[in-house]
Amino acid sequence: MKVIALVGSIRKDSYNRKLAEYVKNTFKEQMDVEILNLRDIPFYDQDIENDPPAPVQELRQKVAAADAVLWVTPEYNYSIPGVLKNVIDWLSRGDRALNGKPSFIMGASMGLLGTVRAQQHLRDILFSPGVNSPLLPGNEVYVGVVHEKMDDNGNLKDEATVIFIESVINNFVKWFDRQATAAASK
Repeated sequence: MKVIALVGSIRKDSYNRKLAEYVKNTFKEQMDVEILNLRDIPFYDQDIENDPPAPVQELRQKVAAADAVLWVTPEYNYSIPGVLKNVIDWLSRGDRALNGKPSFIMGASMGLLGTVRAQQHLRDILFSPGVNSPLLPGNEVYVGVVHEKMDDNGNLKDEATVIFIESVINNFVKWFDRQATAAASK
């Protein structure tokens, strides 16, 4: 399964980027994860949406070609970062590359609640008519106090978190396979 990871933090040492890298490296037998660089995506502009710049065209092509999307979001001011909202705005226009694309969400923060509020907002956005990305239900990954659960190399050292993320990945793969089987039988 080809999965595109969209990370809402463009900071070099972002915990959320490290979480995406952890998933990519740890679960490579279950999924081929490509983490896209969102730094060069320009602000959404309706004037150029039908002839977008090359980074947007590449973003749309990679998401359209993927089987699923992993969203990894920090929480900024109780919501998702502008970087993710901007990417969603580009992907919800034109060919609507997210339409029907299965998704799952993770997030990490130094706070106790992880990224609870940001993920709720992201769910609302992903269910909107222009996006319509089905989400793995009931498998929220909120890695709170991440600075105590992850080492400097991005390895999760908290056993409960490791076990939980493994169960979510397994649940996503099973859910994805059921969705694909149901779609193929129609």
